[in-house]
Amino acid sequence: MLDVTLGIDAGSSGVRIAARAQDGTLCALGEAAMNLPNQMKVRLLQDPQIWWQAVEKAFSGLNLDGLHVRALAIDGTSGTILPIDTAGNPLGLASMYNDLAENEDVARVAAAAPKDTAALGRSSPLARAFRMRHGAARIVHQADWLMGKFCNRFDVTDENNALKSGFDPVAQKWPDWIAATGFDIRLLPEVVPVGTKIGMIAAERATQFGMPLDVAVITGTTDGCAAFLASGASDDGDGVSSLGTTLTLKLMSATPVFAPEYGVYSHRIRDRWLAGGASNSGGKVLAQAFQKDELARLATLIDPEKPTGFDYYPLPSIGERFPINDPDLVPRMTPRPVDDAIYFQALLEGIAGIEAIGYRRLAQLGATRLKTIRSTGGGALNEKWTTIRLKKLGVPHLASASEHAAMGTARLAWWGIDAEN
Repeated sequence: MLDVTLGIDAGSSGVRIAARAQDGTLCALGEAAMNLPNQMKVRLLQDPQIWWQAVEKAFSGLNLDGLHVRALAIDGTSGTILPIDTAGNPLGLASMYNDLAENEDVARVAAAAPKDTAALGRSSPLARAFRMRHGAARIVHQADWLMGKFCNRFDVTDENNALKSGFDPVAQKWPDWIAATGFDIRLLPEVVPVGTKIGMIAAERATQFGMPLDVAVITGTTDGCAAFLASGASDDGDGVSSLGTTLTLKLMSATPVFAPEYGVYSHRIRDRWLAGGASNSGGKVLAQAFQKDELARLATLIDPEKPTGFDYYPLPSIGERFPINDPDLVPRMTPRPVDDAIYFQALLEGIAGIEAIGYRRLAQLGATRLKTIRSTGGGALNEKWTTIRLKKLGVPHLASASEHAAMGTARLAWWGIDAEN
């Protein structure tokens, strides 16, 4: 039997479970979409039972033959919260990460909170929690609740999921200012570092999913941090760029960086910090300019060794948040050359330029300077774009170990049991 840990990645629309050997090998994978027929349209809410149903379905497609599960950990969407009773039963729908709080609750938090906390703004989980507190025994995050379903503990969370709810990762505690908002801090779960063993799997879950009774349950992280960990990055200066609809940068740093004006915060990962920022630029700009089949054709025509000379700042619409914080920033994508291949290359060069500025911005704010880069997302498959990016970044490009966030969470599970040895 081969020892593995399980990483359970719970997103907003599906669940993926990865079985990971200690050497990083993916040994089994199960996945399932969430059935979301009752998702409300006025506010972004979900029935948490749908998450659990997706977990069960994903397990049904996970082949654990020949594998001995040692531990499991769970990641969830950052900022998704729900009220529960003392037994862990949901008392209502979950407020999703992109749900918006009432203005008066946003104001309550803003009046008491320091300017560098991640708990500010309309999407603040702490602000959204005000409408959930009456009658609740506790208000927990998506990953917390799912973790509790495995070990019957619903009173604990990890430092990463707690960050946007107001947790202070430097002092490693719920700060005193939360009480000044009028919110009862006793409703918030205990916070422990990511990769911490909090208990063993409940007998009913072990039986349900065909696992041994000695499976350790380990605290997980957010989906974004899990994706970073899945890449294999681990040293100060390791960066991971997600080239999806938007451009998201994450950088392992020896020191934390907090710059809410740029949407930059830092998650504690053991004795290091994961700083990040997200630009409005990215694949959405390319999709607006060309059809999908055109993008594939044009990718074969560009020449990274011959820069176009255009100085673009591609954005899908007016406004940018990082590395430039300007809601009125106008996209710069003119003049447009007649040749579509040149225009496409100029857009890629422009996005690559934003990426380079972004990592420099993180360094200017106090993070460790970029030393290596890994790439995830659809854009990572474009080798010519990678060449363009490396010319601007000036650091080595390393292969990503995995693009499955569940593999990063399974990596955390190994940390949790390795700490016992």
